[in-house]
Amino acid sequence: MSRNFVKIVLMLLRQPIPCDLLSHPLLDQKQVALQVLRLDQVHPEVSGNKFFKLRYNLQEALDQNHQQVLTFGGAYSNHIYATAAAAKEVGLAAVGIIRGESLDSKNPTLNFAKSAGMRLIGVSRTQYREKSQPAFLELMRQKFGNFYLIPEGGTNTFAIQGAREILSSSQSDSSHVLVPIGTGGTFAGIAASIFSHQKLLGISALKGEGIRDEITKLLRAESIQTNGSIELVTQYHQGGYAKWTAELISFIHWFWEKFDIPLDPIYTGKMAFACWDLLKKNHFPPGSRILMVHTGGLQGNRGFTQRTGIVLPTPVL
Repeated sequence: MSRNFVKIVLMLLRQPIPCDLLSHPLLDQKQVALQVLRLDQVHPEVSGNKFFKLRYNLQEALDQNHQQVLTFGGAYSNHIYATAAAAKEVGLAAVGIIRGESLDSKNPTLNFAKSAGMRLIGVSRTQYREKSQPAFLELMRQKFGNFYLIPEGGTNTFAIQGAREILSSSQSDSSHVLVPIGTGGTFAGIAASIFSHQKLLGISALKGEGIRDEITKLLRAESIQTNGSIELVTQYHQGGYAKWTAELISFIHWFWEKFDIPLDPIYTGKMAFACWDLLKKNHFPPGSRILMVHTGGLQGNRGFTQRTGIVLPTPVL
């Protein structure tokens, strides 16, 4: 089993990360430039921000001589999918604790995780809420043996360390950087790495204003003081986490037709929708150079189709 995860995975990372410059009359009218940083293309299976959030977590697991990792997620979780693939790649066993006792045999996310060797355990929503409690984790150790714990969504200090590396000097000419927010780890890592002239906009996928306190706590806990400025945008959640509207679905199809870039309805679709609406509302001054960070998550489109019957543009995985 290889112990040099970072070296192995860096060989598979597309360098430089593709960055698409978009062309549209609205952009010309508003006198702004818009690019999309394609993290969805950095790795065939450990896609998007998950690549960066997992790399140092798995390196730490290997450095501590663990034989397996344990993590948590919903039935269609990008994190579960990516963790299963990454753990297999470096020779670690993986256990996924899934919210919900019934594991659908037709679920494409869980089927992939299982095929990658992840052991899947469904627990009740009540049990799942106890996932960070010492008693629950001790029960997991009794059941599965010793493991390296990766939190739900992957967000911890090691994840933020990886997310700090998403932006490079080639993006230094951007005036605004947009990223979707779930658990906040990717936002925090980018907040730590933006330049003084840049503004980071986090587009929340969650309903409500509670994300503001969560981000404040996360930045404080990680001692992050951004060189630039940050703004949290909370009005584009489309009804809440994993919720969607017909308007959002239409926009995702429109975006694909115009720019040949697939989006998902959970994170990146809401971010791009927000960006386009803010453009129309003159949120960005003339001369702005906007960078949207495409955080991947496209594997979830297949599960979305399974649940809703709505087909979304999805690349072959």
